[in-house]
Amino acid sequence: MCILRHEEFEEGCKATCNGYPYDGKWSKTMVGYGPEDDHFVAELTYNYGVGEYHLGNDILGLTLQSSQAVSNAKRLGWPITEVGEALYVTEAPGGYRFYLVDKDQPANDPVQKVCLGVSDLQTSAHYWTTLLGMKILEKNEEKKTVLMGYTDNQCKLELRDIGGAVDHGTAFGRIAFSCPREQLPGLEALMKKENQKILTPLVSLDTPGKATVEVVILADPDGHEICFVGDEAFRQLSVMDPKGNELLDKAMDEDKSDEWFAKHNRQKAAA
Repeated sequence: MCILRHEEFEEGCKATCNGYPYDGKWSKTMVGYGPEDDHFVAELTYNYGVGEYHLGNDILGLTLQSSQAVSNAKRLGWPITEVGEALYVTEAPGGYRFYLVDKDQPANDPVQKVCLGVSDLQTSAHYWTTLLGMKILEKNEEKKTVLMGYTDNQCKLELRDIGGAVDHGTAFGRIAFSCPREQLPGLEALMKKENQKILTPLVSLDTPGKATVEVVILADPDGHEICFVGDEAFRQLSVMDPKGNELLDKAMDEDKSDEWFAKHNRQKAAA
């Protein structure tokens, strides 16, 4: 993947973009295989002063097709395990799982799907389809999964019944979609009518030197956070920054938090 943009913030986001209850300095780095307009992108959030997070069972993995990723892992000695025919699993430094399909990287987005754990597959599928408008593409009774999406050519969302309560840990990840800004008030009104949870009503979010976007943040029956952002302003905000790598390197070089904690014989907080 490549660095698409990097942004620094002096205080916590009013829509808890950096996770609740973190309200200090933080940064976000967008990474992916191509522009945010037509690729799935991961947002990596870094809270200064937080050393580790407790992971839950909410985000079960991200699947991508890339024989190059498999060969990279083998070449670099990164732990990787074969779990099926042409399928490997590996973990990112924070513990999130990546499933790698050992096939040539496609011309479009290599990211195939994101898998979320749910406690009741039927209830969750109803929420995501009837209320949020996704269409079911595939059901697997044996694996207790439902694959769905908005279009056939985008990254898919897979729900997997884990047979128990969903633990969101302390990292507080969320999934985000862009849609026409004019749809946001109607989406919020629908959720109020259906007595569904709205974590953040329609609000404007500022990014220094960039476009201001509007978002509505929801929670599904298991508490998975879902952000809908107005597409028109988001397209301006999400333009790939050619200085993204440089800004990230600069921020990492200037982050002396590890040295500060070591000097004062203290450890970073474990969330």
